[in-house]
This record gives sequence, structure tokens and C-alpha cells, in this order.
Amino acid sequence: MPHALKGNVEGYGGMIVNTWLDRPLKISGRVFVQSKGRIESMLYDSKTALCAIPNVAIHMNRKLNDGYVYNLQADMMPLLSEESKKGALKKKICEDLNLQEENLLSCDLYLNPFESGKIWGLENEFFSAPRIDNLESVYCTFKAFLNAENDMRINVCAAFDNEEVGSNTKQGADSTFLSDVLKRIQIALGYTDEDYLCALAHSMMLSVDNAHALHPNHPEFSDATNAVFMNQGVVVKSNANQQYTSDALSVSLFRTLCERVNVPVQFFVNKSDIRGGSTLGNISSSHLSIKSVDIGCAQLAMHSANETAGVKDVEYMIQACQAFYESSLKEVSSNCWEI
Repeated sequence: MPHALKGNVEGYGGMIVNTWLDRPLKISGRVFVQSKGRIESMLYDSKTALCAIPNVAIHMNRKLNDGYVYNLQADMMPLLSEESKKGALKKKICEDLNLQEENLLSCDLYLNPFESGKIWGLENEFFSAPRIDNLESVYCTFKAFLNAENDMRINVCAAFDNEEVGSNTKQGADSTFLSDVLKRIQIALGYTDEDYLCALAHSMMLSVDNAHALHPNHPEFSDATNAVFMNQGVVVKSNANQQYTSDALSVSLFRTLCERVNVPVQFFVNKSDIRGGSTLGNISSSHLSIKSVDIGCAQLAMHSANETAGVKDVEYMIQACQAFYESSLKEVSSNCWEI
């Protein structure tokens, strides 16, 4: 009887577990290798589907549609082969990277869906792809950062890792990474500590992370008066318990920018009896005292292996972020601002 070769994996963050089953998965990440007495990092992408996590057939588990709870250790192990033996994955990686197996030291590898993103809908108004949350925000802000011109301000585009597991890593938002980079800019420009603190006080940050669109099958999960929709504009998010950084000042400044470039704006709050997720804005601003507003694109199926968002909102977000990067915030008096 053949012995199946399975991968031993862990879940990352708050995923929707069952969306990972019954779909081809590839493996990607980075590997560290020994080369000429040095340790080097290399990126790895299998480029082909190497595994899948199969469901148990309904005939064998009649309760599968009755609220079955997947066990991460028993149900979520990916099938790699029924022919290969232990060590075959390491061999495959080394062959793909043209390495000797003894030179492979360690890996940070992840499963990810093999299928590519798709545009769909009667008017091609939606797109579905893995990791829309939060690669959509990264793409839009970085695109705006590259497009913008500003002789008055130093623009910064910061993208952090590990948000879904708490951000408390050396490369997460709850680290000194951002403040370290800004201080290095200060030193390189010959600014004093006082100049640096004054610059922060006259700066503003966009915390960009996607928002929950009203679900067409479950509108009861959205706030009755602050529901948002895909393709209806940039979402501004607020929360009384400060899970989002937006306040009346930062919202007013951002709305003004959006009006200048004719970008529609929506307003989101979580339903009062449903706890929503937080963003990197409040984590980052705990290290830097800086005005901030939480914004995002509306989407469905957040944390699914395949998420859905609106095509128009990508362009809206790029326009809004570019207007922000091309602006110059000025405090005229203690209660008056220009942007």
C-alpha cells in the first residue's frame, strides 16, 4: 500500500480555513544557502502546483455541511505525493534553484494558491485573487508614491510584515523600524532632534488597509447606517475604541484632498456588537506622534484563500493617495490647518 507524502504545516493568522481545501497550491518563500563561505538569501517559487489539501468525501463525513470544525493538525496537511519519499521536497527545491542539497541551510516557505486572479461580473466590475488584503493597499500606495511629485515634503511609503499575527516582530509595525528610518533621514539631512519632532507634528499618515463591504447575502453583519460597497470609492474607517486612527481632524483633511481630485468617499464603522479587526495605523502611531486617518478599499471574503474587491476602487485609491503625497500640510494656527 503506497504511503502518502504529506507536508507538516501551520496556519498563519486568522484565515478562513475551508477556503484552502481542494485547490492546487504552490510553495514559495526564501531559502538560505551556503555559498563560497557565505550565507546567502534566495527567493523561491515552485511555479507549478506541488500540493493540495483534499476534503473528506461527503459519503464518508455526512456532517461536513453541518458546521464541521476543521482540525488544523488532522485536516489541513497538504498532500505532496504518493510516489515520492521523505526528503523529496528538499530535493525539488534544490533542483529548481540549481543547488547542492548539503548547501541548503534553512527555509521560510509558505503555501499559496496556484491559480491567478480573475476579473469577473456582468460589467467586469469585480476581481478575485489571493491576498487582496492587503496587497491591494500596498500596490495602490506604492503606485501613488512613484507617481507623485512634491518639492515641499519628504514622502514615505512604509509596508510592514506580520500584521495578521500581531506586528510584534523586527519587521512589523510594532517595531522601531519606521522610527529608525525616519531618524536616519533626519541625520542624513543634518536636522536636529527638535527639527525632527517639529516635522512629525506637521506631518500626516495614511493607514491603508482594506474594509469590509456589505455582504449581499448577509447584510446583518454590517452597520445599518455606515455600510460600504465595492466600486463606490475610498472607505474612511472610524472606531470609538481607537482600533482605527481616524479622528475629526484627519478625516476632514483627507476628505478635502479627495474632493480636489473627485474621488468618492465612504464611511465605515463596525457594527457595534461585532468586533472588527484593527490596522497598522494605531500601532505605528503609538511609536510616532503623528496625525493619521484609516482608509481602505471595500472587499468581500477577507482572509479567504481567494478574496474579492472592486475594479474601480483601485484607481480611486491611487488617485487619493497621490493627492495626499502631492499635498503639504500646514498648521496656520492652533485650530486652523491648510492642506
